[in-house]
Amino acid sequence: MMFDNTQFEERMHAHAFSEFGKTLEETNCRELWNILAKVTVEKIGENWYKSREAYKNTRQAHYFSAEFLVGRSLRNNLVNLGIFDQVKDLLAERDVDIQDVLDCEIDPGLGNGGLGRLAACFLDSAATSDYPVTGYGILYRYGLFRQTIENGFQKEYPDAWMERGYPFVVPRREDTVLVQYQDMNVYAVPFDMPITGFQTDNVNVLRLWRAEPAEEFDFNLFNSQRFDDAVISRNRVQDIFRVLYPNDTSYDGKVLRVRQQYFFVSASLQSMLKHFSDVHGNDFSRFAEMNSIQLNDTHPVLAIPELMRLLIDEYRQSWEEAWQIVTKTFAFTNHTILHEALEKWDVGIIQFLFPRIFEIIEKIDQQFEEEALEFGFNQEKIEQLSPIHDGKVHMALLAIYASYSINGVAAIHTNLLKTEVFNDFYRVYPTRFNNKTNGVTPRRWLYQSNPELAALLTELLGSEDWVTDLDRLAELEHFKDDSNVMRRFLDIKTKNKDHLAKVIMEREGIQVDSGFLFDIQVKRLHEYKRQLLNALAILDQYFELKSNPKQNGYTPVCYIFAAKAAPGYFKAKGIIKFIVEMAKLINEDNEVNNRMKVVFMQNYNVSLAEQIFPAADISEQISTVGKEASGTGNMKFMMNGALTLGTYDGANIEILEEVGEENSFMFGPKIEEFPATQNYYHSQWQYQNIPGLKRAVDALVDGTLADHNTNMFQDIYNGLMTGSSWEKADPFYVLGDFEAFRKRRKEAHAAYRNPIEWAKMCWVNICRSGRFSSDRTIHEYAKDIWKIEPTPIG
Repeated sequence: MMFDNTQFEERMHAHAFSEFGKTLEETNCRELWNILAKVTVEKIGENWYKSREAYKNTRQAHYFSAEFLVGRSLRNNLVNLGIFDQVKDLLAERDVDIQDVLDCEIDPGLGNGGLGRLAACFLDSAATSDYPVTGYGILYRYGLFRQTIENGFQKEYPDAWMERGYPFVVPRREDTVLVQYQDMNVYAVPFDMPITGFQTDNVNVLRLWRAEPAEEFDFNLFNSQRFDDAVISRNRVQDIFRVLYPNDTSYDGKVLRVRQQYFFVSASLQSMLKHFSDVHGNDFSRFAEMNSIQLNDTHPVLAIPELMRLLIDEYRQSWEEAWQIVTKTFAFTNHTILHEALEKWDVGIIQFLFPRIFEIIEKIDQQFEEEALEFGFNQEKIEQLSPIHDGKVHMALLAIYASYSINGVAAIHTNLLKTEVFNDFYRVYPTRFNNKTNGVTPRRWLYQSNPELAALLTELLGSEDWVTDLDRLAELEHFKDDSNVMRRFLDIKTKNKDHLAKVIMEREGIQVDSGFLFDIQVKRLHEYKRQLLNALAILDQYFELKSNPKQNGYTPVCYIFAAKAAPGYFKAKGIIKFIVEMAKLINEDNEVNNRMKVVFMQNYNVSLAEQIFPAADISEQISTVGKEASGTGNMKFMMNGALTLGTYDGANIEILEEVGEENSFMFGPKIEEFPATQNYYHSQWQYQNIPGLKRAVDALVDGTLADHNTNMFQDIYNGLMTGSSWEKADPFYVLGDFEAFRKRRKEAHAAYRNPIEWAKMCWVNICRSGRFSSDRTIHEYAKDIWKIEPTPIG
């Protein structure tokens, strides 16, 4: 994009006066960020309009997701527009460091973990590839939560990211729609976020809905000094978009979750149908010809009965016509095989909120049961597979029955869907099932977050072509034999570690030596991701070092964690407490802390991740085999030159296929071996027989570490050792994998002591990361599922 320095500066001056009543020189850092954001959106505006017009008569894809973890917007847009360096120089002329301005932006609270970050990567890749793809979600006011660690405990606070305005979300009030519940009506107001692509003119849209009351403020109640009564309905409406994933351990929490999900899918479908009728008239037999809707996990599955309702009740289609449209429109991505994560809602909640939707789901359920009889299923099997059973609506079963495509997100995950989780459906609908291994955008996760490494790659390749074609990095693999290039890579890694060490000191007050090996596990806190296994092995290592502090052949190491636990997930919060208490024990012990440190970084988000991934030496990907659908952190670590220490699970397997065992550190059973292993597994044997393990596990309950009478550590201990009436002991095989994990990690740490050989392994990982670009993934979705074509406007 052409950059007119004078014009850009004039627009900045104009906004300084109009927004803040100041000269540009008088603005503070936050005000300057706001000004730059608004001028950037202005610069996007014309191409944003042209893209919207170009897509009107093309087949489009629509990505429905409860979360989009987009990260900060200003730098991303400046880079994509090709004007980052010019703006940087413009600010430098005023003695302003652009990084200081960029750091004034608060991460948008629109997502939480891998699901939301994947959605954001997909939107980036779709825009970069000129595909007509629109995202739809909720404009959360507070996101998930802002995490702090107080006395070792996770505490949750509102993540107030929008309180001072956010120019990258633009209201489109003319597209407001009414969403109706049995107990109230609300307006859904769209706010559009522009999604720019790298080195392309196309600008796509992430449409985020905010709820507003359909009833006017009750002035008479307020005037009668019944203040709470006057605003109660307004507060109920605002609850819909207040937070991501409200705590659903209570009935009211479950009702709010379902209300949220219906809110954004109903609003999105109403918007799509109006757009279709405006452009194509009322021949809805063509709706599926022009539109594909991807359901990102089960959260948006209420879109299926809602589209049926809208087509039948609002647009006068017959049931048969509507069902034909629906079953040719929806595609479903499954992200988990954990049964507790496959959403199912009490029928009473659906009946209470929207009786008409429940009526439609009942008819879909009846229709399925009739078809299932024809497929030869017996009544017991039909009951298990039907969308409504056991007094609940099973969202995944509804999605599978009504969708024309069902995909997993890694090869091992998709095979498990076919052979175990949804095998009965696979036997009936084999052509619907397909794999689309996840990917990550190299623009944010390498080009922007690791600029020195990106510059080295560009220099060696002779162009920036790799930024949009990551497979080009394979051409650089031979440089692994060039010791000068390897030393340059190691120097870059050291600088990144220096930076992260500075961040750790500023945020956590812990001094770490960037000469240590950085062994990192950052991801959502869940038992199957096994932060507990990592922590127990670290504690064992501490006891070992404590007993022999002068041992030779020891690699100084800094273990780094970052994770949020769901507010209602007691055991996950207990694991955070365990890690923090263990870190305190180790970091304060002067006999060992010159060789070993542990850091838990608070409030993990995209901006922090961008500083962590480039600094990592080892990527901990240690989920229980068969439990992690894919993972995407493993890919980000890989393309930044960290080596995987992991299980044969998720996308780890496909990373292994690319780099080989010689360039990674794998351990534990493989998926085909694991069922038999689990059948004879009893954690007590490991506890009693593996050297050092009993001592580490007992630290939970023997007073070595304190949980301040919360019973958190006893709960973890019981889960490992005795289980409960509903769950066997150690269901995630933590103690079962302990010895293999400890042994493999020691081997990885030993390998680190040979810097050039280590660098070669890292370089191979970088150069073979092309398979894990989200550009590859999005091309597969576009070709195989959505059937859409690039629609460039330039």
